[in-house]
Amino acid sequence: MSPQKTLFAADEGRAQALTDLMESHYVPEGHLSGSRGLEATDIKMMTSSVSSTVFLAIRLPKVGMSAWVLSKGKPVCHRKKELDDRHAKDGARAFHSLIQSAYENTGVRSDVKCEDRSLDALWENVSTDESSVKKRLPPLLSKENPLATLYNYVIGPIADLAQADELVIVADGPLWLAPFHAFLDPDSKYLCESYRIRLIPSLTSLKMISDSLPKYHSRSGALLVGDPCVADITNDEGKRRLEQLPFARKEVEMIGQILKVTPLTGKKATKDMVLKELSSVALVHIAAHGRMETGEIALSPNPRRLSRAPLEEDYLLTMADVMRVELRARLVVLSCCHSGQGDIKAEGVVGIARAFMGAGARSVLVSLWAIDDEATLEFMRSFYHHLVKGRSACESLNQAMKSLRESDKYSDVKYWAPFVLIGDDATFSFDVNE
Repeated sequence: MSPQKTLFAADEGRAQALTDLMESHYVPEGHLSGSRGLEATDIKMMTSSVSSTVFLAIRLPKVGMSAWVLSKGKPVCHRKKELDDRHAKDGARAFHSLIQSAYENTGVRSDVKCEDRSLDALWENVSTDESSVKKRLPPLLSKENPLATLYNYVIGPIADLAQADELVIVADGPLWLAPFHAFLDPDSKYLCESYRIRLIPSLTSLKMISDSLPKYHSRSGALLVGDPCVADITNDEGKRRLEQLPFARKEVEMIGQILKVTPLTGKKATKDMVLKELSSVALVHIAAHGRMETGEIALSPNPRRLSRAPLEEDYLLTMADVMRVELRARLVVLSCCHSGQGDIKAEGVVGIARAFMGAGARSVLVSLWAIDDEATLEFMRSFYHHLVKGRSACESLNQAMKSLRESDKYSDVKYWAPFVLIGDDATFSFDVNE
């Protein structure tokens, strides 16, 4: 079977649930075809772009990596790499172990001074015991920097084929949690110094976005939501279940000054108000309590219900809510999963991103782990300064990471490497003149 046909088969089984959701938004009713898989013409379109696209697949039970590369003017190329004996003996958890070791090596979750923006407090059965997670992971038997090991297994075999400024990666399984930007090449150079990087759930999902009508996604307007008032969200004993997020408020107020947009904060950030604005803007930024796994976000309860303790339906923004209003954003920035507690699950951080993409967002920016509140402010300041100058989201991300990496205070990998852009790239035209 040709590399192109094996790629078609691999992509067909990837991200089916997301594909179903996206199809309901992008494909007009009555136009659904019996087959929605990729075709040769789609591959021709993807290999005519300025990006190199890498489709990754972890092969089991004998652990190895398969990679298909789509580059401009070249046929689809397929390469394989087996894990060496040190890692292959770990079986299906080899890449989990490598990524866990990469987090530990870079100091992720150590000395973190940040607000807990998770929704764990609303669900008592959510485990936050990191030690229990570590017990399930086999030890890494290599003294090599795990960021270099990840490069050698994932990027190294296809580095000569990826001749472009941008790398679009279709990740697989635990690789959704891999800090691709911080992978170290043999010259001790970070991967983001060679490429702008973004991730996509599947080639089919990227095709759906690319084929969408030009007017489908909004071209103007921004919705900034930060630190909704959660004082009235209490348990049966009247005890507050969530805390306020003052740094989240600072974050959206700072962004509001850059974009010349008034953010929704405190009691103004009600569920009804957010839903009212959500479908009409090109950019959405949310800094609030959120749940990584399923995408719920805690907003200020709708005032009509305040005669009694609010129900979850009064303040929890769900993906079902978002899909009903038909999200048309070109970019959604989720600054609501910065939880200093618990561990990152395989489907966690991409769970909320995929949910927003399934609701109609063209792209989503998320963070893989918690970083200091002040570092988040600096990252967002740099990101939006570049975005407002007309740079694309992917380029703005790359420049923001570069700014932190070259700073005196936030040069460590743990500060600049967690941010990931998922989906298509996007540019904006903001009216920020005085």
